[in-house]
Amino acid sequence: MIVNERMRTFINSMDPGHTEFLEALEKEALKANVPIIRREMQSFLKMFMALQKPQKVLEVGTAVGFSSLLMCEYGPEDLQLVTIENYEVRIPIAKENFKKAGRENQITLLEGDAQLILQELEGPFDMIFMDAAKGQYIHWLRDVLRLLRPGGVLISDNVLQEGDLIESHYLVERRNRTIYKRMREYLYELTHHPELVTSIIPLGDGVTVSVKQKNRSLL
Repeated sequence: MIVNERMRTFINSMDPGHTEFLEALEKEALKANVPIIRREMQSFLKMFMALQKPQKVLEVGTAVGFSSLLMCEYGPEDLQLVTIENYEVRIPIAKENFKKAGRENQITLLEGDAQLILQELEGPFDMIFMDAAKGQYIHWLRDVLRLLRPGGVLISDNVLQEGDLIESHYLVERRNRTIYKRMREYLYELTHHPELVTSIIPLGDGVTVSVKQKNRSLL
């Protein structure tokens, strides 16, 4: 746990909620054990969409489409969102949810391996939201930065592994050590990359917000 449970509960109690459709979709997803962004991350994304008003967004990791629809609901009316999903079982569910919400013309769902799709995709995007296989973030970073416009924002969710990232390598369960190593490497790259200014925020299971700029060494 990153934040004290009582504090997290208190913060989430302040959230006024979403549209009826999003509330119902969240309940369905949680009931089916589908991973969706946590309440505190939902509030953050709502605020961020209202603040930045990105017109072109790329999301890596669709699941059933909850975060895609959340961003569309709270982003500008002309927002266009591209989302990538590789899990075949969830793809038709996400498509149906986009249709039910009347957002099928606003959202483009690309099916398949994110690494292959990112290599072929063309940008630029105003914002990129990473919420997929955490061990792959580091492998996707080069293409993600290529696709992000200068001044654009990269948001990466679930980066602190429930606090395991601050533990010794030997205290982490063996099955989680590869993700542990790769996520620590990813965070180092985000915070030391010459084109990025990054903040690591203990929100939910940890989130990073990175702004792309020109090489700082050239400024």
